[in-house]
Amino acid sequence: MTSRLDRTFARLRQDGEQAVIAYVMAGDPSLGETEKLVVELERAGADIIELGVPFSDPIADGPVIQQAAARALRSGTSVRTILPMVERLRSKTQIPLVLMVYYNNIHAFGPERFCRESAKAGVDGLIVPDMPPDEAGPLKKPAASAGLQLIYLLAPTSTAERRSFVARQSEGFVYCVSLTGITGAKLRNVADVGKNVEKIKKVAKIPVAVGFGVATPEDAANVAAIADGVIVGSAIVKQIAAHQQEPGMVKQVGEFVRSLKTAMRAAQTKTR
Repeated sequence: MTSRLDRTFARLRQDGEQAVIAYVMAGDPSLGETEKLVVELERAGADIIELGVPFSDPIADGPVIQQAAARALRSGTSVRTILPMVERLRSKTQIPLVLMVYYNNIHAFGPERFCRESAKAGVDGLIVPDMPPDEAGPLKKPAASAGLQLIYLLAPTSTAERRSFVARQSEGFVYCVSLTGITGAKLRNVADVGKNVEKIKKVAKIPVAVGFGVATPEDAANVAAIADGVIVGSAIVKQIAAHQQEPGMVKQVGEFVRSLKTAMRAAQTKTR
């Protein structure tokens, strides 16, 4: 049976579209708001949702997502509270849900139990930024047994051998990091990213999505021209932080995601 991720990319490919992969930190500002955001972001055009699992030392994340993690931890968010929320969401939506989680959280929970309970709740895949595929031994078997897809990050500095290895190991999609550094940095040279995506596509049998640095509808449209998916994290988290005291926060964030999808579709129409 094909996964939600595989079906989503197949549908988009048939429609001549690219995926909007929207990242939100679970529990920022509360799990109740996260639940509403997932439903609204799907309505606004998001195709896949990444749910960040808050961690006290997120090495791959910039200040925007670090602050969101701190807010989520203060609100009492943990794996134990996120999975019941995912289960509740599954009665409202079938959008693919991927957990972006540091390995410490998985280790503390126990890899087998973590994978089993995540899949049971309705999680489709895992991105573990501090666990490259050659170190993922403790996670591969439990994830496969549970039916969870492991999505790996590929840095722009990777060698040809590394690109090939990571592309073969990744499931669902390859997460192409657009720049060296942390989330929230500015995307400066789309042409260079395009060259890297081209190299990855030559060795990948699955879609390639680009993340890190996509902050505006224009960025999203430019990246959509070269990749199968556009991952937007810090820019969405900034919107949540800016409007979290307002009753219309969920709608405001939804409008931002809608602007990304609209720009991507408009750019695609021009190239046809």
